[in-house]
Amino acid sequence: MDSVYNVIELIGTSEESWEKAATAAIDEAAKSLRDLRVGQVIEQDLVIEDGKVTLFRTKIRLSFKHESDNH
Repeated sequence: MDSVYNVIELIGTSEESWEKAATAAIDEAAKSLRDLRVGQVIEQDLVIEDGKVTLFRTKIRLSFKHESDNH
């Protein structure tokens, strides 16, 4: 059976790590999207204030199975 997937980009944040930032984005997406398939980290950056890292940010491209009215 052929499949079609939607793709979105999300940015998660964490005060602790890039991994936790990625997890935050996926956890939030899972609240409203079904059948999540693949998350691809496409960018990581961080916020620096007064010479210290204050926030990790991870941009993720996330795919999930497309559902039509016909299923």
